[in-house]
Amino acid sequence: MEPKKKIVVIGGSAAGAKAAAKARRLDEFAEITLIQKSPDLSMASCGYPYYVGGLFNDRNLLLCTPAGIVRDPVFFDKAKAIKALVETEVVAIDRQAKKVVCRELKTGNELTLGYDKLIISTGARPNMPPIPGIDLDGITNLLTMADTDYLRRICDEKKVKQAVVIGGGLIGVETCEALQLAGIKVTVVEALDQVLTFLDWDLAKLVENHMQAKGVKIFTSKGVKAFVGKDGKLTGVQLADDTVIDCELAVMAIGVRPNSALATAAGLATGTFGGITVNPSMQTSDPDIYAAGDCVEIPSRISGEPVFAPMGDLANLEGRVAGENAISGNCVTFPGTYHTGICKIFDFAAGSTGLSIKAAERMGLTGYQSVVNASPDKPGFMGAKLLVSKMLVSTKDQRLLGYQCVGPGDVSKQVATAAMAILGKLTVEDLINADLPYAPPFSLAIDHFITAAHIMQNKLKRRMTGISVTEVWEKIQRGDKPFFLDGRSPAEFEEMHLGIGEHLIPIGALRSRLAELPADKNAEIICFCKISLRGYEAETILRAYGYTNVKVMEGGIMAWPYPRKK
Repeated sequence: MEPKKKIVVIGGSAAGAKAAAKARRLDEFAEITLIQKSPDLSMASCGYPYYVGGLFNDRNLLLCTPAGIVRDPVFFDKAKAIKALVETEVVAIDRQAKKVVCRELKTGNELTLGYDKLIISTGARPNMPPIPGIDLDGITNLLTMADTDYLRRICDEKKVKQAVVIGGGLIGVETCEALQLAGIKVTVVEALDQVLTFLDWDLAKLVENHMQAKGVKIFTSKGVKAFVGKDGKLTGVQLADDTVIDCELAVMAIGVRPNSALATAAGLATGTFGGITVNPSMQTSDPDIYAAGDCVEIPSRISGEPVFAPMGDLANLEGRVAGENAISGNCVTFPGTYHTGICKIFDFAAGSTGLSIKAAERMGLTGYQSVVNASPDKPGFMGAKLLVSKMLVSTKDQRLLGYQCVGPGDVSKQVATAAMAILGKLTVEDLINADLPYAPPFSLAIDHFITAAHIMQNKLKRRMTGISVTEVWEKIQRGDKPFFLDGRSPAEFEEMHLGIGEHLIPIGALRSRLAELPADKNAEIICFCKISLRGYEAETILRAYGYTNVKVMEGGIMAWPYPRKK
């Protein structure tokens, strides 16, 4: 009889718990030990903000199976036959002896465990720069269950009235919503010029506008100079321009870095971002050690370069691969990431996959075309909600390169469709006739995503000349005087309009009112409506009548992130 394999997993959150469970399913008789520094195991960390905000109140829901059983050491023992050591820290890895040295945090006792295969899933640490006053009471993160418990207690006690969230990324905006739902007045401070940097600025600004409409104050392009306190307790956040924001709570949400110190001390290779270097089998530079989750670097499936992508879904997928290979040899691989992500912000969602224009520019990519689509997610009679999306395709082969979507509509469906289209290397011609599910409760007859592909096809075939809202705004700021044609009805105009000197000519009256347009048929005319479908129709009409310099403002008024007159 073959000796039992000894598998040791360091870290019991997403990747580690998944790796241990996968290893057990493939080998009933392996000795599997899971070592976790914190008291909790297999935490649904992406659910932390929603527990803090009171969207659910049972803490155990963050820790339990779909059947409602808490994943504690007893569960791992009985259901998985996995020995789970909690409140136990691995202090050293002896690669030559193939052992790990652990310390029980409560007793200080040390124990040594041997392994045949080791899986490291030590996660990430929060970025905590040396800002003066950062040790004041009232400054926290939202990364661990301990952080979550602390913030939930603050929300329940209702003593804190004002909070500052530092960082406008995924965790920052989710934390902002959680605190605001608990009745705390929130200010978000972001050093860059926008929130949610995985989006291009114009879509991110729509999210920012929504947050401000919900009562959140947002400072962009502002760094934090210091934390201000009294008697050891936080009283305010001082910005780089010396503005002080009064608050009793500050949440640091400026990202994380790989928690790879244990691996580095053991001599394992690490990469540019400080994450553990792994091959597609999730194997480290030591063939008997695998790593997965937020402590590793993985390939970008766009650039091929290693990236740091601390996402819960990727951690689970990586852990599954590491667990299988630790048992069965290197038989499966993890290919990397297309950088797919999504978050909820009050009544909005924001998601993306693949490249944004900003990311494409960063890569030095030039052969691409983009288009913005603003349209409902379903028919009006079924409670339509707006979606604003941006599609990016290669002009070389028309393959989909990236997709972003924001709005109160079903963003998740759109981003998931795009992620699979990118994975399948689908082109615009593939997408324009995609057979997606349709019924009025779920979508329009031509889904928002397919509509974006239709607009892109029109643009690539030069049937439509698009101009972005940002380019229009820049023209206005320069003092340019294009002829702005708003093709909506008078009632729509009365309800909402931009106030940029636009001329209201309803699309149904356009052919009979051509005399109101510039006499020079080479004059620049920019057409739009609420979502610019009528803007596109106006362009086709005007071109037929000999106008040569007609453009459509993509996304129309719904994609306009700047101030409106009404």
